[in-house]
Amino acid sequence: MSTGYMLMMANLHEGMSDAEMIRQEMRIAEMAEEVGYDAIWCAEHHFESYSIAVDNIQILTWLAARTKNIKLGSAALILPWWTQPIRLVEKITTMDAMCNGRYLIGFGRGLSRNEFESFGIPMHETRSRFDESANMIMKALETGFIEGAGPHFPQKRTEIKPSPQQSAKGRLYAVAMSPESADVVGTLGARMMCFVQFSMDKHLPNFEIYRAAYRKAHGVKAPAPLLLDFCYCNKDAAKAEALARKHLAVNYLSILQHYEFMADYHKDIKGYEAYGHAAEFLNSIGLDGAVEDYISHQAWGTPQQILDRLASRRAIIGHYDWNSIVSYGGLPFDEVEASMRLIGKEVLPVLKAWREEAADAPASVAA
Repeated sequence: MSTGYMLMMANLHEGMSDAEMIRQEMRIAEMAEEVGYDAIWCAEHHFESYSIAVDNIQILTWLAARTKNIKLGSAALILPWWTQPIRLVEKITTMDAMCNGRYLIGFGRGLSRNEFESFGIPMHETRSRFDESANMIMKALETGFIEGAGPHFPQKRTEIKPSPQQSAKGRLYAVAMSPESADVVGTLGARMMCFVQFSMDKHLPNFEIYRAAYRKAHGVKAPAPLLLDFCYCNKDAAKAEALARKHLAVNYLSILQHYEFMADYHKDIKGYEAYGHAAEFLNSIGLDGAVEDYISHQAWGTPQQILDRLASRRAIIGHYDWNSIVSYGGLPFDEVEASMRLIGKEVLPVLKAWREEAADAPASVAA
């Protein structure tokens, strides 16, 4: 199991400026290598305090200069928002050159109506924009040239400078939270990323779609998916529960507001119908029930409680990689740092052992 420290850059801290929040987030993210994580990841979001990670390549570039060996990943680059794929390819190849190949590429399609409206991009075009851009970028990283004849991103054949030093293969990830996206990610040949929102049995069908699509398109077993969830760790179980519940509730309310998950407009937008079904479920259990359900599925507690939760997931979905989002919901930064360091001390070594066990297991068992 590979492990990542995930930056959301949410400013839900009472009375704290955005600039101070960013400095605090970067200070703690820099510790991820020392603590023992395999990668630092960063989201892309705009216009709301839910997340102000407006340019994750810029954020990761700063961290690349402050670290030595840890990998650095975008989770994700929201392709429909980038109206010129050629500019994004240039950023990727520059990042590769500066960090000597440590960069992990993550693609996403986007979901928030406010972000799309502010960028002036129709949501019903997101699937075609994503597919067109993703294929242009992947081909450019393989050949050193980008070109496109599609309706969204027409591009004359142009050489990429700096020249690509490595392809996207083996380091390409993509977010999939719906059945349609799971199929697209598998067909694309990316590794599936998924935020934990429900119990694993509800997530399992999407993983199975991803695995089937990957094998059909590429003739080999799909790599393990990457799960992302909000985490708080403390040796005191009572304190862990109290702080986790308090700040996860704040965090989830910001998620509901940002994505309008309890509204029903998604069902009427092509490519987002699955989110309409999610809205039906959330409204059926009410706001309090929705918050409680969400909190119950995140990885928080004592180190052993977190390990037990992570292990129980493996029994349902098989092997996976894990990203922990440790800073969220206005959790004070001293608690963020303490939680992160305790995860590094007592959780990550066990997860590393799981990875070694999986690598040593016979193929029939690993499957």
